[in-house]
Amino acid sequence: MGEAEEMEIEQQSLPDNTTKRFGIRNSIQTNFNDDYVFQIVPKNDWTSMAVSLSTNAIKLYSLATGQYIGECNGHSSTINQISFSDPSSPHILHSCSSDGTLRAWDTRSFQQVPIFNFYAYLCASFRDCVVFLFLFQIDAMQVFSLSGGPSQEIFSFSSGGANHNLLAAGCNSQILFWDSRTKHQVACLEESHTEDVTQVHFIPGYDDRLISASVDGLMCLFDTGGDINDDDQLVSVFNVGTSIGKVGFLGEKNQKLWCLTHIETLSVWDWKEERTEASFEDARSLASKSWMADSVDYFVDCHYSVEEDRFWVIGGTNGGSLGYFPVNYKETRAIGPPEAVLCGGHEGIIRSVLSGVPGETMDNHGIFGWTGGEDGRLCCWLSDGSGTSQSWISTPALKSEKARRKSRHSPY
Repeated sequence: MGEAEEMEIEQQSLPDNTTKRFGIRNSIQTNFNDDYVFQIVPKNDWTSMAVSLSTNAIKLYSLATGQYIGECNGHSSTINQISFSDPSSPHILHSCSSDGTLRAWDTRSFQQVPIFNFYAYLCASFRDCVVFLFLFQIDAMQVFSLSGGPSQEIFSFSSGGANHNLLAAGCNSQILFWDSRTKHQVACLEESHTEDVTQVHFIPGYDDRLISASVDGLMCLFDTGGDINDDDQLVSVFNVGTSIGKVGFLGEKNQKLWCLTHIETLSVWDWKEERTEASFEDARSLASKSWMADSVDYFVDCHYSVEEDRFWVIGGTNGGSLGYFPVNYKETRAIGPPEAVLCGGHEGIIRSVLSGVPGETMDNHGIFGWTGGEDGRLCCWLSDGSGTSQSWISTPALKSEKARRKSRHSPY
């Protein structure tokens, strides 16, 4: 790992005082090759963060200082999701991968630990007259693995259930469920989706409700309170119409659902009322028109503030800048000018954002957030603390003769 380097910065006056600009505090080069950052997630107490890399490794850093803590190794293919466990197991980190495994790590020892203490379980799927055998194994280095041939991949996972006992995972076009009490797989849904399941999420506050999303353009709502099956537990189906990349929740009681697609469209749904709240088929062009200084090439994520009941879509440029665009989905249905801009830290596409609300910091160190990208950098951002609007640009980025240009990898 390269050393964390304190960056020199310049200040520039901006004509637009409505946009909050954030400065680069430091930049960490995660390696010295062409590897890059997939995802950044915080520990529950916000003392550290886990970072998944294209090297199939997970590295741990101090959230306040960026100091390297350690790393977890074991996956043999793309890591599609990482997430820390609930507060009852604050040191446990989970990960899933295109190598067909879902693993658990103790971030104190950086070693794998058991998720379920069982020897083997067998599940058969007869789709297209092909039998997939999912064998669960456990040994000193492997928590458990799903072995259904080289094409089996796990894209997403989520923990929940009415008794907080279920673990769900999107595996190719199927959704698998395990019960932590019995240590067994309890369901295998294979009729709801026809293509890769990119997202599964138990809905916060509605622990027995699960949302799934897929490349087939569908989002499905399941009731996991009884015997889980495709026929009786499928509550609703929402047709987005194109491949879905990421979903999340908003609203006071999380009854709204936002959806970003692989062609950069944005939509908001009311999953309780089973209706579309707003659809932005031209979301990227709307955001670009509102951004006087740049144009949006892709969307990274969305952010919702419960306290303010405000919603932002986060758009980036191929050159490494990032903007937080407020979304009005209730009345006028508009995407406004960016309320926060991060520029000067990255030289390529940004893949992950860990941040607070525009205009606020997420800790007492004045840190607004962290970003990771295809340039292999982790960048820490903070506000200058003044009342004026300023743009803080890292000098090394300005001096770069050639920004790295690579095709965008989509691991969904």
